[in-house]
Amino acid sequence: MHTIKLSYLLLLIPVAFACPGTQVGKTEILLQQKMETKNTDTATFGGGCFWCVEAIFQRLEGVEEVLPGYAGGHAENPTYQQVCTGNTGHAEVARIVFNPGKISFTQLLEVFWQTHDPTTLNRQGNDIGTQYRSVVFYHNEEQKKVAEEMKELLTKEDIWEKPIVTEISPLVNFYVAEDYHHNYYNQNPSQHYCAYVITPKIEKFKKLFLDKLKETDK
Repeated sequence: MHTIKLSYLLLLIPVAFACPGTQVGKTEILLQQKMETKNTDTATFGGGCFWCVEAIFQRLEGVEEVLPGYAGGHAENPTYQQVCTGNTGHAEVARIVFNPGKISFTQLLEVFWQTHDPTTLNRQGNDIGTQYRSVVFYHNEEQKKVAEEMKELLTKEDIWEKPIVTEISPLVNFYVAEDYHHNYYNQNPSQHYCAYVITPKIEKFKKLFLDKLKETDK
């Protein structure tokens, strides 16, 4: 049995700016093949622009690594520009390597559902397209079970006025995003999108999850 806590389940204001589509040369993308050990596990979430998702999960105690990337599509080794067309089927995602002894998959899901709007289909604010869809890519049947149970519970509790449209699908592929996307918010806090979209989301996130933050982010 998995006990789902709803103490923090509050909707944050959706983002209101589109993720910039900076043009760069084609970058070779390598499929991440990180070995999971007995001390770590992996989750993969999509909740709009992956700059936002990365910045939030980096700040959680127990999260050891966050990698932005692309998942759920049909094209191999897609570039950012290709994904932004919406034609590859990929979602912008963050792969989160975490220590389950410090933070559970259920707790990660709590953060996931509170830090984006799971009721807008293929959209977060002005970020529009299937690449911005709300999605949990599960790595095993246990993750699938927990995610489905939590989604069902949230639906019954009427946390949001509209139905939850979050996709729950098996992780079939994951391609690491181009280097310039990595650690983007931390390296570019004054960039327009970061300053006006991500910073407010992080401030609200910190108030909700103060007890789960890394000491350096409190």
